Amino acid sequence: MRHISSLLQGLARSLSVGKERKGGDGDDGKEATATAVLRTSGTLWGEGSETFAAVCSRRGEKGINQDCSIVCEGFGCEEGSVLCGIFDGHGQWGHYVAKAVRESLPPALLRRWREAVTLASLIDGGEKRLCECRPDLWRQSYLAACAAVDSELRASRRLDAVHSGCTALSLVKHGDLLVVANVGDSRAVLATASPDDGGGGRLAAVQLTVDFKPNLPQERERIMECNGRVQCLADEPGVHRVWRPDREGPGLAMSRAFGDYCVKDYGVISVPEVTHRRITAQDHFVILATDGVWDVVSNEEAVQIVASAPERGKAAKRLVEFAVRAWRRKRRGIAVDDCSAICLFFHSPPS
Repeated sequence: MRHISSLLQGLARSLSVGKERKGGDGDDGKEATATAVLRTSGTLWGEGSETFAAVCSRRGEKGINQDCSIVCEGFGCEEGSVLCGIFDGHGQWGHYVAKAVRESLPPALLRRWREAVTLASLIDGGEKRLCECRPDLWRQSYLAACAAVDSELRASRRLDAVHSGCTALSLVKHGDLLVVANVGDSRAVLATASPDDGGGGRLAAVQLTVDFKPNLPQERERIMECNGRVQCLADEPGVHRVWRPDREGPGLAMSRAFGDYCVKDYGVISVPEVTHRRITAQDHFVILATDGVWDVVSNEEAVQIVASAPERGKAAKRLVEFAVRAWRRKRRGIAVDDCSAICLFFHSPPS
């Protein structure tokens, strides 16, 4: 029980943090609990762990950059815990929605996690049982947190999220446990040693999330059951969008998002898909990126680009710059989308 008590105290300290020392552009801040937070392009070393995060975001050709991100070291639990999140806004106020969700989701998740751990420890009364049910506790915490964030956003008087919204992809690395939660069409890809490589060092790409597009069978079924429509525009064949039954709007290109309340009654939801896996010595890093990257870069290409970066600190930048060039080469005449990526390395580089 001493471990559980320490865990809860760490959570409480993280939740009480209110002040942050601001660094320069691209720099991270240090919070009062020695938790490090990065909200811009840059890098962040894990304190007391081997993790290292590299982040990069580039504005596209559609106006203001509506992507944003966050990396939190020592995320509320114990030394070595990490949270990463990447958020992609859309609509007139999408950049504000994305930033609002970025700021709201981590503390909301911590609150639900603290409640879940407390309840589990009281019911089961054993640390062993708590460790066994930890993945499910994270899942329940994510489900409750996302519901709370979306409800808060709807009730907000400061932000109009009726016709604007954002996707949210995040993960928590807690020891060797990796929990991934996805709302929308951003994607997480794991780089792991390929069993068929024969020791050659080539990494395999393992997609950890589903791109929640409206034409996925289960997504389309839910939307149509709620009287929403899923259709492509004549000049965008293959790009399925969500429409209200009696109006042209909004033409949402994903089936799950925060905000977008004009279509929440028509099958668009903010419920995350939450999955987990154990990190092994064979797993090297994970990439979180917005759809602007994945629209023009394959999973395998992304893994090889990051793996071959001469410096880990430049891995995300290298991937994003490759995506921007790919947009201009593959999609001539189409405005380049915002492109953002987080590369989280699990182990120290070989010396």
